[in-house]
Amino acid sequence: MYTFIVILIIIVCILLALVVLVQNSKGGGLAANFSAPQQVMGVRQTADFLEKATWWLAVILVVLCLAATVTIPRHHAENALTTEVTTTNDVSPVQSATPAATAPAATPAPAADQQ
Repeated sequence: MYTFIVILIIIVCILLALVVLVQNSKGGGLAANFSAPQQVMGVRQTADFLEKATWWLAVILVVLCLAATVTIPRHHAENALTTEVTTTNDVSPVQSATPAATAPAATPAPAADQQ
């Protein structure tokens, strides 16, 4: 189930990206509002459809993400946590570190040939 929801999330993300890229930019500031007041059909309806599609895809994406969170397989995580807890309890406590005793420096042996 989780894998199916993740696949749906990927599909919705791709559709959302395509819908956003197809939209015309709204630039032009306040002057753009007064340029074509008589426009009733055509581009305005397309823009309305794309805006509604963007909102619907965004809502679907949020719902699918919440559903994916609910359906995450939990048995793997619980086993790893249980294993980690049991292994850490079996380890002896850490002892304080003491400096290692240094070995005495080797002294050269007296040569028998020297007189």
